[in-house]
Amino acid sequence: MNQRLAILLRISFVILDLLVLNTVFIINQLMFENHIPVEDKVQYTYFWFFCNVAWIGMSWSMNVYNERHIYSFEKFSKHTMHAFAYFLGIVMLYLVFYKSDLSRLFIISVLVSFAISLLLNRFVHLALHHLFQNKDHIVRKVMILGYNERAKRLATYLEQEPVKTEIVGFCEEERNVHELSHYPIISGLDNVIETSKQYNVTEIFSTISPEQQSGIYSLINEADQACIRFRIIPDLNQFIRKPVHIDYLNDMPVLSLRKEPLDDVGNRIKKRLYDIIVSSLIILLILSWLVPLISLLIWLESRGPVFFIQQRSGKNGKTFNCIKFRSMRVNKDADQKQATKNDNRITRMGKFMRKTNIDELPQFFNVLMSDMSIVGPRPHMLKHTDDYSKLIKQYMIRHFLKPGITGWAQINGYRGETRTVKDMNDRVQYDLWYLENWSLWLDTRVILMTAFNMAKGEKNAY
Repeated sequence: MNQRLAILLRISFVILDLLVLNTVFIINQLMFENHIPVEDKVQYTYFWFFCNVAWIGMSWSMNVYNERHIYSFEKFSKHTMHAFAYFLGIVMLYLVFYKSDLSRLFIISVLVSFAISLLLNRFVHLALHHLFQNKDHIVRKVMILGYNERAKRLATYLEQEPVKTEIVGFCEEERNVHELSHYPIISGLDNVIETSKQYNVTEIFSTISPEQQSGIYSLINEADQACIRFRIIPDLNQFIRKPVHIDYLNDMPVLSLRKEPLDDVGNRIKKRLYDIIVSSLIILLILSWLVPLISLLIWLESRGPVFFIQQRSGKNGKTFNCIKFRSMRVNKDADQKQATKNDNRITRMGKFMRKTNIDELPQFFNVLMSDMSIVGPRPHMLKHTDDYSKLIKQYMIRHFLKPGITGWAQINGYRGETRTVKDMNDRVQYDLWYLENWSLWLDTRVILMTAFNMAKGEKNAY
């Protein structure tokens, strides 16, 4: 209900955090101006630019400005603290690898000042939230038509709205009320508009549909005349007993069990172009020299094919040949049995490749051939698809998308071996969340977090 406010707040805090970061740099450069040699000023400018990029990257990857977080001081501060810790680590890596001659005192001063400024910004957040909750001119006064299960649930949801919402009461005929209500029954259905004016109501929510009571159409017109917004909460339980998404085909409503951004042709084209550009760069800049090197090391330790090509489940359940560097000795169980911890089939070179995800890199050729995407649900062995599709109801929904080299489930800890049905079910839920929330920004975030996890190492990588 408050999407515009959420977007405004998110943009405001992004700008405010970047503003304090750059203000901190300017102030510190003025303070240390006499101690910075002219020939070193370029290095300070590079460091300035890098810190901006690093903070944007870390705050975005840690979801600091997520709508669910910005309305909670505790969550907002906690995610900011985590992002700052990663930001600090990235800055330290930059300083180590770049080997710059920046003043240590300058660096410490900038980082400490930025940390303090972020803390102050979060108190600004707290003050703004308090303002939103207490300013009378932005309070929503709501009346609910009908007293039923949906009306009671609606009241609970409205109480949780971030902008102060005052529920003045329910409108229902007395004969239909058989229990004490949390909010008063302030009127019957005959004089709704007069009662709304009396209580200065700004919005009316009706849990009674026009099909149930034709008088609702008249109330809609009267509400428009009185400048009161009228909203209808439809009861879809008679059609389907689960959450649905509503689209329109001209004036015809279409109910879908889930939203799928990649169901849109334009979004599919964007994702495909993104895959082609990134995979082409990886193949030209990295795989062009890495493949011969890795191939030689694999062959020296374990004679046999360099690549392991396995049939896996792809989009819409179709199979494709998934390409990997061979990390195991040639064995007859490769198509049936997952790799496990301390698996004696894995070679020494294979352990290193699996730990660093290098064994997956040839799948960029799969991406280029359109069998896979860079980001998506991980493709499983055909046996696993057959087994888990019988145990997990929503398992096959993940095949609405092209499989990926990495995915939302993988960066959230569901990588490698799945020991139990629950593990697989949890992985599927992350895959379904990705399906319903896809964006190019989300793909970029998954790629960055995968690279970060590769650098730090993953406990499930074996």
